[in-house]
Amino acid sequence: MDADIPAAASPATAAPRPGTLAGLAASATTAPGQSKSQQAYHWIKQRIASQEFTPGYRLVLGSIAGELDMSVVPVREAIRQLEAEGLVTFERNVGARVSMVDDTAYRFSMQALSLLEGAATALSARALTTNDVRRAREVNELMVETLAHFDPRAFTALNQEFHAILFAKCANPRMLELVQAEWARLGHLRDSTFSFVPGRAAESVREHENILVLIETGAPLAEIEQVSRRHRSATLDAYMIHEHPDQVLGLPAF
Repeated sequence: MDADIPAAASPATAAPRPGTLAGLAASATTAPGQSKSQQAYHWIKQRIASQEFTPGYRLVLGSIAGELDMSVVPVREAIRQLEAEGLVTFERNVGARVSMVDDTAYRFSMQALSLLEGAATALSARALTTNDVRRAREVNELMVETLAHFDPRAFTALNQEFHAILFAKCANPRMLELVQAEWARLGHLRDSTFSFVPGRAAESVREHENILVLIETGAPLAEIEQVSRRHRSATLDAYMIHEHPDQVLGLPAF
């Protein structure tokens, strides 16, 4: 399903600071004598610079054209220019999305989260009630429903809610703090991993049910930790195969 493009910031929104990339883009957007493609280029670039359009965000040409009151032709030209600069990636049958300009920090956070969240889930497992498991399963069922008309942002929000239920009762407050910090960090680094690898979503919900069954049946904590850890790292593996196939061989199995 096409993601809606947010409306331009209202007058009450703080203006980008002069001298920053967002500020320069904002100034260029209103420069006189610009062609429509230049206007579209600067409008999109400003939102990428201000992180209103985060990595993985899908750029729907028709929605942008409507927002700027122009045809899709100049918007398409703007997208091509941004693609040449490495800010946008265009993929066949998917469309244009904001590039992961430097994904090193994202990869490190995902590796850390796979270890931390796996441990926190295992430490929480014995304290989870029947109602906790039921709520987690209901969230996972909502995730399944989104697959038919896939919205990466909505799926990611539900995914975070699902996992938060499972690790919430971890008795180690430091572990919880670290897991929550990495989730917050990921939110700043990208819009949704599933924007890059939507095929991973169906696998993810199946793995969720497997984790729930392990918790329900009182499986050994070491097994719950391992399965939860591999579930998280499998998403990183899918991303690496998609974005960096030359770097996949030899990656440690977290």
